[in-house]
Amino acid sequence: MNQLIECVPNFSEGRDMGAMKQITDVIEGVDGVKLLDVDPGKATNRTVVTFVGEPEAVIEAAVRAGRKAVDVIDMRKHSGEHPRFGAMDVCPLVPVASITMDQAVEHARKLAKRLGEEVGLTIYCYENAALTEDRRNLAVVRAGEYEGLQDNLAKPERKPDFGPAAFNARSGATAVSARDFLVAYNVNLNTTSTRRANAIAYDVREKGRVKTDDGTPSGKPVLNEKGKEVWIPGSLKCVKGIGWFIEEYGVAQISMNLTNISVTAVHVAFDECCARAESRGVRVTGSEIVGLIPLGAVLDAGKHFLRKQKRSLGVSDRELIKIAVKSMGLDELSPFNPDEKIIEYCIADKSGKRLVDMTLTEFIHETASESPAPGGGSISASMGAMGAALATMVANLSSHKRGWDDRWEEYSEWAEKGKAIHDELLRLIDEDTNAFNRIMDAFGLSKGSDAERAARDRAIQDATKGAIEVPLRIMRRSLDCFEVIKAMATTGLEASISDAGVAALCARSAVMGAYLNVKINTKGLVDKAFVGDVLAKGSDIQDRAVALEREVLDIVDGKM
Repeated sequence: MNQLIECVPNFSEGRDMGAMKQITDVIEGVDGVKLLDVDPGKATNRTVVTFVGEPEAVIEAAVRAGRKAVDVIDMRKHSGEHPRFGAMDVCPLVPVASITMDQAVEHARKLAKRLGEEVGLTIYCYENAALTEDRRNLAVVRAGEYEGLQDNLAKPERKPDFGPAAFNARSGATAVSARDFLVAYNVNLNTTSTRRANAIAYDVREKGRVKTDDGTPSGKPVLNEKGKEVWIPGSLKCVKGIGWFIEEYGVAQISMNLTNISVTAVHVAFDECCARAESRGVRVTGSEIVGLIPLGAVLDAGKHFLRKQKRSLGVSDRELIKIAVKSMGLDELSPFNPDEKIIEYCIADKSGKRLVDMTLTEFIHETASESPAPGGGSISASMGAMGAALATMVANLSSHKRGWDDRWEEYSEWAEKGKAIHDELLRLIDEDTNAFNRIMDAFGLSKGSDAERAARDRAIQDATKGAIEVPLRIMRRSLDCFEVIKAMATTGLEASISDAGVAALCARSAVMGAYLNVKINTKGLVDKAFVGDVLAKGSDIQDRAVALEREVLDIVDGKM
């Protein structure tokens, strides 16, 4: 996979969409960059833009966006609820695929240098891209905001990392960083009080609040032996937060940045805000994701809320997303479209229709067509996926059986195992066809010279080995699902015992069908040691599948 990096510039304009369109147009004008999301806020007068691509293309798009922001945004006229100090206020880079944080830091500093030298912006580097430790925290870098920038630039310790140290009243300053995936998350309250929203934000954010002598906000700050204010930490690590009032919605919000969702997950932040709000006589009514969120974070939230209901977690991703959206009220202020808000869905290649995205009728008709693919490998993966899905269904039904409430986790675990298997087998439906296409591509290579013929032969051999690995994987995963199938035949809902039997038939057929694909692809291979190894492995898997199928069918017949 090519290196992918995400860029999430925040612009100090959320009301003039014509101006923002000019900025996003120059981003989309860069080849190799995909614009994922544009999220404006009227009250904050700020727009979060998200785009992704290979590093060089992303840097070029960010430079062009910074240049256009200088043209269309005048900070002298800006006001809004969100802290800011520049037209392109922040511009973080986030590693997405096949790229390390250290590499992202190098790209961020390259971007910072170009913005300073080519666009003339005053640039500070923060978080992982910071050049000095005292500038890692964005709040420190942006202290004083736009209104204090001119005075700050006159101080030697506030000299920018790149670009002019002179105050530019129109463009202000820009902070550039490389950081982990940050989720911008706002929790809605049934109050219009910014003071109450702030109080809850201080309860939960890691920084907390200043300790006072009488424990009230109006009390005198307590100082330590060095004369510094003493802070009482909040309850959530890796969380920044403030409270504000959003006029367009008529509600106050707790606005948070979750800087490490492996430490504090979105659903954890939501639950904690609910608890802290209730303790202050306020109620959470919903929440919103600003920009994009990783799929795993939403799935984890869905599982969390199902777990609280003591319901099986082994349901589809779409169902988990639905549970997360409804539980956290992510659609209260505006619709939550997973294809537009979840990063993996946004960057998915939609240029061609996958087999798994077809209707069942379309898939069958495509299989029956004159095209040689999809063929037996894809059909075998389909049978395996159906077998795993049936076993998962039995587990889910068993977890909800009246009188078995104390066993819901047991069946939920089986359902999750089944889901993991059928999800991978679904992926292998297309991967088998892709592997076949790679063989055809290799056969299509030029064979004019001796060197070209040798290269073509090597490519055919390598592609054929790859095409063997796919059905071999189908065999292994189809065999794996017998663990779930046998458990459901033995302990699952007896009314669904026949479904466990059909699952066994599907899984065994998937193994045998995939093994036929393994064997036919070995015919043209010159590496006989490889051939002997895969045929031995395939034969062993097939023997085990046939034996397990017999065990399951004996259990099923005994209960019917």
